[in-house]
Amino acid sequence: MMMSRLTLFALLVFASIGCKNDPEPDTTPTTAAATDTTAAGPMELTLYSGRSEALVAPLIKKFEATSGAKVKVKYGNSGELAGTILEEGARSPADMFWAQDAGTLGVLTEKGLLAALPDELAGKVDEKFRSPANEWVATSGRARVLAYNTEKLKPEDLPKSVKELTDPKWKGRVGWAPENASFQAFVAAMVELEGAEETAKWLAAMTANEPKTYPKNTPAVAATASGEVDIALVNHYYLFRLKQEHGADYPVENHFFADEGAGSLVNVSGVARLKTSTNEEATTAFLEFLLSEEAQQYFATETFEYPVVSSVEPSKGLPPLAAVKAPKVDFSKLANLETTVGLLRAAKALP
Repeated sequence: MMMSRLTLFALLVFASIGCKNDPEPDTTPTTAAATDTTAAGPMELTLYSGRSEALVAPLIKKFEATSGAKVKVKYGNSGELAGTILEEGARSPADMFWAQDAGTLGVLTEKGLLAALPDELAGKVDEKFRSPANEWVATSGRARVLAYNTEKLKPEDLPKSVKELTDPKWKGRVGWAPENASFQAFVAAMVELEGAEETAKWLAAMTANEPKTYPKNTPAVAATASGEVDIALVNHYYLFRLKQEHGADYPVENHFFADEGAGSLVNVSGVARLKTSTNEEATTAFLEFLLSEEAQQYFATETFEYPVVSSVEPSKGLPPLAAVKAPKVDFSKLANLETTVGLLRAAKALP
């Protein structure tokens, strides 16, 4: 039976089974030649990255080129890497953990494995997108939206809340991807905000409305463009990637809910320093770089994510992050997907 990688991590962490039997993540270092050395040699940093190599390797190389540092990167799934850190404990060689989702960071925070980051750097990011004690800080964000076909619908036709999607008028017209980790994080946020009972009612009403299921966000947006469905629950940046590929006249736009509910969740990628690291100079330099205008502009224009530093504008066509009516949630709860997966299965949204 298939399950998402984030689901696998939830079972791994909360059942305390470790990750000994998981495939070993890629351990090939990605380094650029150091441009500045001293008698003691260049700064060195060991980074566990749940962000994919294709997306962030160019950014890491920029950091190496500008700082003279050497970065050894272990790439893998965020959940699996967090499980590795839990298993390694005080023996972990990692200085920093860069996670695709904040839920995995929240779990490591609860386990007491992360060190407080410098206040002057963490303070660059809105408090909604960092841990209360600054053990981790967001580096970029992605908003949940409703993608809609502009040839079939106008903005005034769209629901004001994700809960309105259970109305019979949307029967058979909605696309979703319940096996996708971002969708499951959205459902977990609904559980956190409204409770399991209300979430179960919404899921049951949604499945009764016969949504079309897709394996990922991209095919759900593509199905919206083709008219197979009229709307789809996805993350915001998939549309930008498809428009880059197909042109600005691609017949889909994003709709942002304004009710501060789970449908407006902004999940974040974030970075943390491990308590076991003694490499304060390099970790501080890397954090400073990730929150710099150069790096934040990279997220805005290259990955189409939200920059989390207010001085950097998001991609054209996106509302400012401060204008998104995102709910405030405990990100650590978004990694515990046992309840979420159970609700999805009970509603027959998952096999």
